Amino acid sequence: MRLIFMGTPDFAVPTLNALVRGGHEVIAVYSQPPRPANRGKKLTPSAVHARAEELGLEVRTPVSLKSADEQAAFAALNADAAIVAAYGLLLPQPILDAPKYGCLNVHGSLLPRWRGAAPVQRAILAGDAETGVMVMQMEAGLDTGPVRAAAATPIDRKTAGALTDELAHLGAGLMVKVLADFDGHPAVAQPEEGVTYARKIEKSEARLDFSQSAEMVERQTRAFNPVPGAFFEYQGERYRVLAADVAKGAGDIGTIVDDQLTIACAAGFIRPTIIQRAGKPAMPLADFLRGNRIPSGTILS
Repeated sequence: MRLIFMGTPDFAVPTLNALVRGGHEVIAVYSQPPRPANRGKKLTPSAVHARAEELGLEVRTPVSLKSADEQAAFAALNADAAIVAAYGLLLPQPILDAPKYGCLNVHGSLLPRWRGAAPVQRAILAGDAETGVMVMQMEAGLDTGPVRAAAATPIDRKTAGALTDELAHLGAGLMVKVLADFDGHPAVAQPEEGVTYARKIEKSEARLDFSQSAEMVERQTRAFNPVPGAFFEYQGERYRVLAADVAKGAGDIGTIVDDQLTIACAAGFIRPTIIQRAGKPAMPLADFLRGNRIPSGTILS
């Protein structure tokens, strides 16, 4: 097929790779414009932008697709379909209508659950047993389009980073299957029941909230690993918790109850197993405790 690819973060790269390996003609790649990154704030292309250039593909980075000129340039590509994976820009109706077979989206949830920007993190935070990825025929509504294919996977104790990577590769394979047999994967309307919305993650949500159950606090550590990183503060310094175990028991909320950094929650205890002090590498708890002691009885806000 003659395809346009539209994506921005790492999640989208496996799909782009799969399309190229599958012999499709990717005539243009759309991605978000380069953004300032790292301490030097140097303009840095997105993961998709960088990969597309490695593949020798044309890259376009419009700030918006609302103008008539941008829409005309898109339509002039005369594509069979546009493949979208975490692009990050609204697609106006003229864009959705331009390709022969419309726009197909790789979405990281089992729709209609978790429509929106952060489906992986919200699924973990909610304690869902499983999630998945779907190939959806796009329409004007937020992730409301009919679904052509789906694949599910258990969440278990996966971090958001690990789960996102798994879904990215599942989605890439699913998209290739749909394009290989388009008529064999008819678009099926989403159920009207079970709709939930995965709102964008706010940095403030990453602060560990010990007034919740230990199970919920542990979910925070996984949902925000690797970014923005769940954390607590001690003596004005931030400590990121990248993994933790849960134990039964009761204590004063937010209090460290032993010399193993076990913290009392509203129900149960949480014990970090991988922790990172500001400006330092992440390390297992045992290594951290050799050089960092937070006394038993300390109350963490």
